[in-house]
Amino acid sequence: MPVALITGASRGFGFAVARELAARGWELIVDARDPAALQRAAGELGAPGRVIAVAGDVADTGHRAELARRVAEHGRLDLLVNNASLLGPSPQPGLDEYPIEVLERVFRVNTFAPLAILQLLLPRLAAAGGAAINISSDAAVEPYPGWGGYGASKAALDQLTAILAAEHPAVRVYAFDPGDMRTAMHQAAYPGEDISDRAEPETVVPALLRLIDERPPSGRYRGSDLLAVGSRR
Repeated sequence: MPVALITGASRGFGFAVARELAARGWELIVDARDPAALQRAAGELGAPGRVIAVAGDVADTGHRAELARRVAEHGRLDLLVNNASLLGPSPQPGLDEYPIEVLERVFRVNTFAPLAILQLLLPRLAAAGGAAINISSDAAVEPYPGWGGYGASKAALDQLTAILAAEHPAVRVYAFDPGDMRTAMHQAAYPGEDISDRAEPETVVPALLRLIDERPPSGRYRGSDLLAVGSRR
């Protein structure tokens, strides 16, 4: 059975991806910061032997080592989805007022942690001919006022992704921009606003599955583009 590690899988897009892969028969290692929410999600995803839940913060060195240990127990890794992200303050401040210590935390979670996990697991991905998908954002390429902290961390992640792809051609390395979705994090970005017009996370999952199934060249892909191409087939 193929094995996937998905971070930030207790809710939102990470959970939607995990649920689809579980339905396909994948074995999963999933993490999230909230132990109770993660256990509830794992219970919905499948049998305990097929879904390993490891609660913790991806910014923590010990937690990342535990994730790598769980992967080693499986003996292989076919897919890594670095989905765990941190928005930062809500409402989001402008960069001129952004607390630097908070910005450092955002970068630790959104940029440094995905790289650190990849450093631990790239050999296993290469051995399996696997793929790594770093979840990005349109805020990485568009200068939205108020999104400077989060957007800058995702822009840095995009560049790290591109360089890793050039340095490790045996592994498909993708930055995936899912677009706006109806998630708790997106709601926190717009406190008090109605975001019901945003896409449900599960409607974007087919776009990410195209990367997994078709393995196009490494690079940055937008969910809307992948869905548009798929709808014309």
